[in-house]
Amino acid sequence: MKKIRYTRIIIVVSLLLVAGISTGFLVTQETRDFRIAKNLDIFFTLFRELNTFYVDEIDPDKIIKTGMDDMLKTLDPYTVYFPESEADEFAIMTTGKYGGIGSLVRNSGDYVVISEVYKGYPADKAGIKPGDLLKKVDGISLKGLPTDKVSEKLKGSPGTDINVTIERNGIDSVYPLKREKIVMPSVPYYGMIDSKTGYIRFTSFTQNCIDDVKTALTSLKNNNAQQIILDLRGNPGGLLTEAVEIVNLFVAEGNEVVSTKGKVKQFDEDFKTTKQPVDEKIPLAIIINRGSASASEIVAGAIQDLDRGVIIGQRSYGKGLVQITRPLSYNTQLKVTTAKYYIPSGRCIQARDFSHPNEDGSVGIIPDSLISEFKTKNGRIVKDGGGIAPDIELLPDPLSQIASELYLRYFIFDFATKYYWAHPDIKSPEQFKFTDQDYSDFKTFLLNQKFNYKTVTEQSLNELITNAKKEKYYDIHKDLFNDLEKDIAHNLDQDLKMFRSEITDLLEDEIVSRYFFENGAIAYTIKNDEQVLKARDILNNKEEYKSILKGTEGSILVTRKNDTNNSKSEAHQSIKIMDPF
Repeated sequence: MKKIRYTRIIIVVSLLLVAGISTGFLVTQETRDFRIAKNLDIFFTLFRELNTFYVDEIDPDKIIKTGMDDMLKTLDPYTVYFPESEADEFAIMTTGKYGGIGSLVRNSGDYVVISEVYKGYPADKAGIKPGDLLKKVDGISLKGLPTDKVSEKLKGSPGTDINVTIERNGIDSVYPLKREKIVMPSVPYYGMIDSKTGYIRFTSFTQNCIDDVKTALTSLKNNNAQQIILDLRGNPGGLLTEAVEIVNLFVAEGNEVVSTKGKVKQFDEDFKTTKQPVDEKIPLAIIINRGSASASEIVAGAIQDLDRGVIIGQRSYGKGLVQITRPLSYNTQLKVTTAKYYIPSGRCIQARDFSHPNEDGSVGIIPDSLISEFKTKNGRIVKDGGGIAPDIELLPDPLSQIASELYLRYFIFDFATKYYWAHPDIKSPEQFKFTDQDYSDFKTFLLNQKFNYKTVTEQSLNELITNAKKEKYYDIHKDLFNDLEKDIAHNLDQDLKMFRSEITDLLEDEIVSRYFFENGAIAYTIKNDEQVLKARDILNNKEEYKSILKGTEGSILVTRKNDTNNSKSEAHQSIKIMDPF
């Protein structure tokens, strides 16, 4: 038995050597390789014994996948294993393409509900709408299935047929569809916001996204755009090479955009612009927020370091780690962190140090004592260690609790569905107006839905009362607690009145998207978007724009405005896990 075990260890060590792990004659390296081989052998024998003796049948795929996932969790959140069953999800992340019907779904009781429909794709052409309940696929009930399993059934090779059963207003209907190749646009909207300012909403760095951004920029210039706003809010990043191409649209060839440095020197590389730019002189403002990560930070950081444009908004996410994909056996994949990236000033803007976790496993922000100063091309001071700090900081007020509750618990969504079927004749966003009567109808809708919520203060008081009862102090101070409950109790009608403006903004955004899809909703909301308006004002003020880039503006300007559009995005991110890569 011992001979078999040691033979297995020798085989594993040999495989490691073949894979390129050179031990040489260093004792420390030999010890490390032996530890790897020993632990792999322990893992193998552990699984064998479980499989043989555990009281119930075990699922080998599930138990091994769990083990691998937990192993990778000790590293960073960007190093991820993709089994063969998730190959489509991996392809969607990198290419933005998949075979399906062109819709998104979310949970809603026993079934999933259509949450968004992409314009021009099979679901849209068949007349399927957001708010429709998805009950069957090819006659098979979807009751109780989670969203990922439903998505798997909707996806398939382009050209294949699929029948979906939809419930709308209590009536079931079958929709025969033919799957198509779905390409999610990286630029869902671009247009002129005034006679000389072009605006581009850019949402993902997928394969060939440069074509979409270049088309948008060229079209705007042909429409007499004399200055450009590039909106990267909520853009989680993607392909590094695409980020270099985006910078090259505005920066002349030969400029370094980003470099990567890691343990394996063969992956160290400098990325420079290689082409003639579309326009290296046009005034440029880039908007970022906490959801702007990875490749978005390369673009914003390079533009800032090269003093090519003004950065506006919030400090970005702070992801300065680079991943590559490595093929594994049986069509599986590993996305693994191999390096850190450094933008032109020499700074790395990684915000968290995953190599030194705390004792409880949490990962802290890089402390101020370890943050260094760098200089832009014009000599402006910029810093590493925590994302891209904007030149003009514009912090949105958070949504009120009632607005957040209405949005996150889908009351906004559900009322928009009801509104859409009651008002089928809106011809354009310009014709839409949410009236006093509409808001009154919304309040009635909430009443019928028995909507209510507890404020954080009320929740804290409830916890205090619970603890007081456990410690037998409640009866002694019962009157005090009762008075406190009355004093801090919120009034729903009063809250709906006080926060009507931001609630109305959320309703208008959701309702407009039902008629005119994502691009129509963006076109409707940017006219009141505080960060977009601030970017336009900076571009219009040539002296201020130049002084910021020259470093003569002084300290960063800090402005605080109530920007419901940005606040809504943050609320949405709290229920949608974001994985920048």
